Amino acid sequence: GLRVLEALAASGLRSIRFAREVPGVAAVTACDRSAAAVTTMIHNVALNGVEGLVTPHLGDARMLMYLSKANREPFDVIDLDPYGSPSSFLDAAVQAVSEGGLLCVTCTDMGVMAGNSPETCYSKYGAVSLKGKFCHEMALRIILHSLDLRANCYQRFVVPLLSLSADFYVRVFVRVFTGQAKVKASASKQALVFHCVGCGSYHLQRLGRAMTHGSGLKFGAASGPPLGPTCEFCQHRHQLGGPMWAEPLHDPEFVRAVLGALERSPGRFATEPRLRGVLSVISEELGDVPLYYTLDGLSSTIRSNTPSLLQLRSALLHAGFRVSLSHACKNSVKTDAPPGVLWDIMRCWAKLHPVKLERLPDTSPAARILSIEPMLKASFALRDDANPSSRKHGLKRFPENPEAFWGPKARAKAGGGISPSLQEKRKRLQNKRTERPDGAELKQFPCKRFKEGTCSRGDQCCYSHEEGPP
Repeated sequence: GLRVLEALAASGLRSIRFAREVPGVAAVTACDRSAAAVTTMIHNVALNGVEGLVTPHLGDARMLMYLSKANREPFDVIDLDPYGSPSSFLDAAVQAVSEGGLLCVTCTDMGVMAGNSPETCYSKYGAVSLKGKFCHEMALRIILHSLDLRANCYQRFVVPLLSLSADFYVRVFVRVFTGQAKVKASASKQALVFHCVGCGSYHLQRLGRAMTHGSGLKFGAASGPPLGPTCEFCQHRHQLGGPMWAEPLHDPEFVRAVLGALERSPGRFATEPRLRGVLSVISEELGDVPLYYTLDGLSSTIRSNTPSLLQLRSALLHAGFRVSLSHACKNSVKTDAPPGVLWDIMRCWAKLHPVKLERLPDTSPAARILSIEPMLKASFALRDDANPSSRKHGLKRFPENPEAFWGPKARAKAGGGISPSLQEKRKRLQNKRTERPDGAELKQFPCKRFKEGTCSRGDQCCYSHEEGPP
């Protein structure tokens, strides 16, 4: 029997689903520090008839996990799904999960993890996020780095089973093991990212190096940096991000097992089409290739029209490289081809679809990239293997949001109750600059031409140039 902890249970919905839908569950602890939430949980547990399996707990989830570690009563599964960042719970979670146990972590603070606040990302996760085209996959790799870093403090390490970027959040499923020898390899699993601000090219720099030494491994510091002070393609500067997890995001055998379970029980889940589509794309991903480029990002850099995804994938396959999609972005290009090959392919595309170079500044990334002749002669003839299997079968790989304003709602107030929703706030603040509650007119602001002394209305100038009240 599995011992499950839902560390931030709120109404207890997920804990009740664990008890009713997952076979082999011995006990579920539903924890929340809100007395109102625990009262609701007790009511919901009784309504669903799972009193013998689900135990509501009032208190701080971190203290509960630390006590389970001290009492040597670890949980087999720990689910962390907070409103925002789970960073304050990670240290307790990696200690309280059993040997080989499952840790499920959700992050909804995507603004922080996708590069809008890199300094906040560092304070929470120990890594600097970058605002690049690959930001959603980098968010997954940042949370995996943070989990592994905290586990290493206790001679433990993580093994990812499945890592998902969906809608407005990222969610990872990892197993946690103990082993001093395996922990030594953790530095070689992390990498820094050098990202060009001009053309978007990126390079990875591993933090450590694992070398074969006899029958074992020897670990040392990595050598670098992998590039010069400026980008070799457009001569722009680089941004430095990370460290982040540089190993595979998923366990292919586990993903195939989940797809097999879906096939054996058709119709069990209402979201089965979406599950099948997303997992199929994940099974097709290149596991040993971190991050990705995007089709529109490559074409906009050289200011050309955009090739079809099949054309670009065919060109990479003709050149002898592997290519796949990423489930995190529907127009992604994940490939083991170096950046120089990608830009050669785009130079060949620009020759077939000419770019007006005379309109480009000499210092622009497009002008500098296209000023060099391609060393590779790219072929854009379509190949059958360029079309992924999930696309051929018409699976729902990148489903749209089911309704408007889809995403996390307003945060609960400290004293109870729910804050006004985003829609209510927008409605309340609509036209606030042109209308007043008392019906009085706002001050007539002068236009820009009035400040320059060129407005034809002279002293009668007003912001809207409409006749005001006498």
